[in-house]
This record gives sequence, C-alpha cells and structure tokens, in this order.
Amino acid sequence: MKELNVREMRAVIGQLDKLVEEAGEIVVSRRGSPIARILPIAGKRRRPDHADLRARTRRLSTSSAVLIRAERDERG
Repeated sequence: MKELNVREMRAVIGQLDKLVEEAGEIVVSRRGSPIARILPIAGKRRRPDHADLRARTRRLSTSSAVLIRAERDERG
C-alpha cells in the first residue's frame, strides 16, 4: 500500500497505472485524513496459497478434539 496526499497525487496522475501495479493499493489523503482508495481491478491480485495461510494462522493452545468434546458436552 502506498499513501499519497492530494498534491502528490496530482503530480503523479500520469503514472497512476504503474503506481497501482507496483503498490497494489493507493490511499489518497487530504490534511492527513484518507479520502480515497485506489485498487487494481479484481482478478489481478494474487490469492494466498494454502501453505501461506497456514503459516499466518496462529496455533490453538488446546487441541480441536478437546474443544469439540467440550462444545458437545455443553449442548448435552
């Protein structure tokens, strides 16, 4: 993600396609407050693969089997 203020945006408007391609997302702000977000057209972003998602997901301290048994016992 790249953040630009309105003045910077006006200066680089001719290169907008390259900026979006490089950054993936551009946030435009005025006086420090975001006013617009520019995204590439859907389908251009790479979806994370299964291994990437697993690597980013934190491990549970309790096993799934224990959690499922506890939930079943509560419904009992």
